[in-house]
Amino acid sequence: MTRTALFRIAIICAGIMGAVGVILAAASAHQPDATRLASASSMLLFHAAAILGAVALIERGTVHLQIGLTAAFGFVIAASLFAGDLTMRQYVGHGLFPMAAPTGGTLLIVSWVALAVSAAWPRRA
Repeated sequence: MTRTALFRIAIICAGIMGAVGVILAAASAHQPDATRLASASSMLLFHAAAILGAVALIERGTVHLQIGLTAAFGFVIAASLFAGDLTMRQYVGHGLFPMAAPTGGTLLIVSWVALAVSAAWPRRA
């Protein structure tokens, strides 16, 4: 898969995450006792912007391509796990699977560290 195709996929994922984040924010504002949705919304919106930032940094050559893309797609998977688990708990009464939110949170931490490492990793000329 080409670099441009991976960037497009990451940007599409960020756009979908942002849209779902706004939907969850609206739902949390209009539904009584929907406090879990506010956290899920924030997680999706913040990390959608982080994905766009990671793609921009990779495109500029500021961060290492493979590690930066790993971090960007880590944000997609991790924020989806975290927000999906909180949303399922709100609407269905149970999570995606046991430890889904903590797994997502741990993957978010690893993805942020990977993004930091990608800035320190020497790039090929």
